[in-house]
Amino acid sequence: MAWRIEEAVEHGFIDNTIEGQTTGKIWLKGRDEPLILSLNGDCLRDLAGTLLEFENPNPMADSQLSELDTEQIGIVGDVTASRKARIPEISVEEMDQYEEQGKEIPFRWGNVLYLEWFSEINGRILIETADFILKSSPHQWEMDEDQEEAQKLANLSAMRDFMMQIIGRSESESDRKKSSETAELNEFQWEQRLKESDRLSDAYEEVLEKYMEDHDCERKEAFVMGWDGLLNAMAERDENGDANLDFDDGEDDDGFTKNWEIDELEEEDEDEDWLQSDHPLQIRARELAIQCFAIVNNEDPDSPAQELASSMMLVSGKMAGVLHNGEHGYDQEAGFVLAVLKRCLNWLNDAIGFCAELLETSNDITRTAELESIRSEIFAIRDGIIEIRRSLK
Repeated sequence: MAWRIEEAVEHGFIDNTIEGQTTGKIWLKGRDEPLILSLNGDCLRDLAGTLLEFENPNPMADSQLSELDTEQIGIVGDVTASRKARIPEISVEEMDQYEEQGKEIPFRWGNVLYLEWFSEINGRILIETADFILKSSPHQWEMDEDQEEAQKLANLSAMRDFMMQIIGRSESESDRKKSSETAELNEFQWEQRLKESDRLSDAYEEVLEKYMEDHDCERKEAFVMGWDGLLNAMAERDENGDANLDFDDGEDDDGFTKNWEIDELEEEDEDEDWLQSDHPLQIRARELAIQCFAIVNNEDPDSPAQELASSMMLVSGKMAGVLHNGEHGYDQEAGFVLAVLKRCLNWLNDAIGFCAELLETSNDITRTAELESIRSEIFAIRDGIIEIRRSLK
């Protein structure tokens, strides 16, 4: 998804003194050469026609940013120093304490630097911060309201194009509908559907983050996600003056699933028979997940213990969605079950690795024995899933 680079920025500048062209250089901590920006389009009204210099008082290196191409050629997104956002009034350390104590974190509304562009090589890149020291030159040219609205529409279209590349399907919509109407999907086809669902979820999360504070967030989110059918329904709602218009379920004109259906492929069946007939292997996975969480305590979110517990929760949840110990064995299509269980195997392999990390650092006999028991049970669940997959193929 987006490259968020603000923490690694040392200093830089953005130059929009020539209308229709935005250039600049950005130095990142740990990189010898700056990013060189050559972008089509203008900043928004507050920065259009200016040269903006910025400096980060506390830069931190990020090794992943070495993958960014030095020549950043592409188009601008939203570039402004007056974007309104909620800014925490306490430090990161204090925020952690507030969350542990269940207290509401105090915020204030303020302006942030929002520097976004779409690179031909790296995709969407974003700097969003209220911590930089900014210095802006006088305007060399003035952008009027109509020009700014045109630039905002161009930025929306750029964001939509970027999202469509991420969400993009590997087959045509007509082929997809035809295949779903004529036959059950196999494991590979279901795996493609699940990957598509993941892409939709990730894309929508990024879109929500960008537009959630916008007064017209609903329409912008729908446009960027390609939900043209939803846009039409909103227009109909406004035309009829009906705030409670019931949008049709299903897919829109472009074949993209609406936001409330993103996880449709992975939802659990809600009927009572399903809830009363958990598969024995799923019960074991659920109990093991609970056991894993019992050893987490207050460890760091990225610690092996937290990762172990999270992996087992994923396994337990996904198994509950596909395994049914009823009269007919499995109520879902075999291909779908195979695809989901394949993902569970990947998470179980991750869990085994996290167990190994914890065992290497364990100096407590009781904890070591507990971890060895957990690892043994993970292997048993893994073997059980392999057997189920073998029986379904």
